[in-house]
Amino acid sequence: MFIDEAIITVKAGRGGNGCVSMRREKYVPHGGPDGGDGGDGGSVHLVATAGVDTLLDMVGRHHWSAEEGKPGLGKKKAGRDGEDLIIRVPPGTLVYDNQTGLLLADMTPAGRSVCIAKGGRGGYGNFHFTTPTRQAPEFAQPGLPGETRELKLQLRLIADVGLIGKPNAGKSTLLSRLSAARPKIADYPFTTLSPQLGIAELDMERRLVIADIPGLIGGASHGAGLGLEFLRHIERTRVLVHLLDILPLDGESPYDAYQTIRTELFNYSPKLAAKPEILVANKMDLSGAAEALADLRQAMPGRQIFAISAVAGTGLRPLLETLWTAAQKSPGGQAFINEPIPAELPPAAPHTEPQDEIPAEPDATDQALLDEIRAMEADDVRKGRFYRRGKK
Repeated sequence: MFIDEAIITVKAGRGGNGCVSMRREKYVPHGGPDGGDGGDGGSVHLVATAGVDTLLDMVGRHHWSAEEGKPGLGKKKAGRDGEDLIIRVPPGTLVYDNQTGLLLADMTPAGRSVCIAKGGRGGYGNFHFTTPTRQAPEFAQPGLPGETRELKLQLRLIADVGLIGKPNAGKSTLLSRLSAARPKIADYPFTTLSPQLGIAELDMERRLVIADIPGLIGGASHGAGLGLEFLRHIERTRVLVHLLDILPLDGESPYDAYQTIRTELFNYSPKLAAKPEILVANKMDLSGAAEALADLRQAMPGRQIFAISAVAGTGLRPLLETLWTAAQKSPGGQAFINEPIPAELPPAAPHTEPQDEIPAEPDATDQALLDEIRAMEADDVRKGRFYRRGKK
């Protein structure tokens, strides 16, 4: 099943709490605090994975959570970090913040990995809060919560060439002729209900990825037919192939059909409508096709129109060579953005100054403890005392 949109909630793991522990060991008269630090929470990563071509897994699972960090232990033992969560998405997926609508990441090309939600940092154990006048602190720092985001994932196929045209223009037949793809082909409109991809091989070193988009009709921008739901899948293409039925069954002229599709294309996206376009007249094996092609060329003077028969397989090689040349000249296919928007959590302070590491907005359950720690810190600053430096 082809699913190209999904809304999911991702939650990074919370950091583990620091440990409150006092060293009590035989023959060691001066033990002191030895509480270890909590482990960091796991982060959530999106990875563009070749071979994954649908967002079906996201539709069946709406909540994705990384593992929480483990609390610290005695003897200055740090808690284990939570495992990161890896979510595999198709290359070409756009990741939006569903609350603000901001584009966070473009998962292009295959293999790209983005940390979309950062795990919370683990809290310090009571060992870090030892001072000359507070040699046995009975408190530790709680772990920070991880980020939570509601994401909207939108797949946009990565292709060099996009096939557009009215229903029954022969787009699926042409794709099956140019590549090894086997889309559904029938003699009724809207046979193609979802985008199809195929790879056309000109020779051992030259390949083109071709996307077949479900047919458009007049009024598609207002929801007629399948609407413009799938046009996003050709926004990355380098060149468009506008396939025209030279002898449509409804009696409409190919020129009027072309103008109808161009209008709907412009209503969807002027940027998409401005992409390089190649006109192709299909079904030239029918009687009367030559006269109809002459009328079309007269109505569109100065435009090159390729005449082919997708069923008979004629005229395809010159078309492929032209597509290759046009695709190499076009700068299409770049990522929408190169870097994700930075995480909303403030940057972590250096571990060497734990008094600066206490979160400004703690959870209600940690408020009383943090108020006590702040009061002690203020007293230290007022009296000119400083914490002992320690590393996690």
